[in-house]
Amino acid sequence: MRTPSAILAGVATLARRPAVAALALSLTLGAGGAALAPVAPAQARGAPDSFADLAASVSSAVVNISATQTIEAKRSGRDNPHLQPGTPFDDMFEEFFRRHGQQGEDAPRPRKSNSLGSGFVVDPSGIVITNNHVIADANEIYVIFTDGQKLKAEIIGKDSKVDVAVLRVKPEKPLTAVKFADSDKARVGDWVLAVGNPFGLGGSVTAGIVSARNRNIDSGPYDNYIQTDAAINKGNSGGPLFNMDGEVIGINTAILSPSGGSIGIGFATPANTVTPIIDQLEKYGETRRGWLGVRIQNVDDSIAESLGLGKARGALIAGVDEKGPAQPAGLKTGDVIVKFDGKDVKQSRDLPKLVASTPIGKDVDIVVVRDGKEVTKSVKLGRLEDGEKIAKIKAGGDGADAPAPAVKSALGMDFAGLDNEARKKFGIKDSVKGGVVVTKVDPGSNAAEKRIQPGEVIVEVNQKPIGSTGDLVAAIKALKGDGRKSALLLVANAQGEVRFVPVTID
Repeated sequence: MRTPSAILAGVATLARRPAVAALALSLTLGAGGAALAPVAPAQARGAPDSFADLAASVSSAVVNISATQTIEAKRSGRDNPHLQPGTPFDDMFEEFFRRHGQQGEDAPRPRKSNSLGSGFVVDPSGIVITNNHVIADANEIYVIFTDGQKLKAEIIGKDSKVDVAVLRVKPEKPLTAVKFADSDKARVGDWVLAVGNPFGLGGSVTAGIVSARNRNIDSGPYDNYIQTDAAINKGNSGGPLFNMDGEVIGINTAILSPSGGSIGIGFATPANTVTPIIDQLEKYGETRRGWLGVRIQNVDDSIAESLGLGKARGALIAGVDEKGPAQPAGLKTGDVIVKFDGKDVKQSRDLPKLVASTPIGKDVDIVVVRDGKEVTKSVKLGRLEDGEKIAKIKAGGDGADAPAPAVKSALGMDFAGLDNEARKKFGIKDSVKGGVVVTKVDPGSNAAEKRIQPGEVIVEVNQKPIGSTGDLVAAIKALKGDGRKSALLLVANAQGEVRFVPVTID
């Protein structure tokens, strides 16, 4: 074993080496050779000695939520799962159940389904926040406090898209409340504390760190979850995720687990996502989100190459609602939105969050890439909730038959003209106008990999309308001549829903 003196000698030896000496002393030399101040490494906040003080200061603001839903029961005789209806024994078994009190002549009694979750107080007057899925369809809701107090709650408003609900209780005295933080300031690696009601056990505290930010778990259009390894289990839903200042940076909403218990992957909806919605629910009892009136899809490398974008970015418009704000503003199918109201749209899932958080009626500048050039359009945003009430586009058609060109092949597919016979065979609606119908797909082709199927209609090739099989073959030939590696197809299914699909040109 090396003695302390030997270790010090070794350090001294290293320090005498010029390169190492500069590192050991953390010095930077100026132009004249003079030594500047030592460069100090970034200081990280150390782990707290205990979370006890923090837990004590916030726990009384965290509540248990008990929600009861009444479910109408079916008659138990003929609906008995062990019996098949229509048998000679129906009347006999019905009489047996009636005599034994399992079925009477009156309607069967409804049953109650109970759910338990968590929540937290944000206003001393009695405003409580939880997840929408904790109280959805509930007939009765009770808020239970750490001191045993149990108060009946009413729903002020709820929103399924970000899974948040605002409740009101009427306490006899002001409640302990917590406030929201700026969740954008939360960093990966920061300590966090989760408080809630796991498995109905009552108030429990777990600690961990922010594991990741802006997680998309495909639960809704506005996914940007905070991921944490603080233990979150069933019953924690709706509870708060605190930073070390005792502020709520998120609402614990979901876990990723094959067993239903915590495996260290939990998700919280960021405070900055829910606070605008909470304000709307408190003020109006409903949400009021911005609406653009377009259907979008992501831009991958193949689509970017086809459109000459240089790199994958933005949100590709795959459809424009004829009754939405986008159409009168001049936005078109095939445009790629790269900037919205001065903010970059890096990928398609950025756009819904930006639009939804923008005030209704605001005139917004939108930058799109069209034919390889950036174009700016001004759009007055509508209200999403109004747009959701508008029926889907139903374009008419006289269904007139036209001579069907001969079947032609390209890109690993066979095509035929879109006539009445093809519409009838594949169930293609009249709202699908123009284009050519796919009749066969080579299983080994890139088109098959991209899940193009017989019965779908190719409406455009590289944003140019296709009226016949000849048009399609000519368009592919022109792309080959230009040295393009892929063709960007606008594909419509039988119901008229369209999407862009890049297909490799052989």
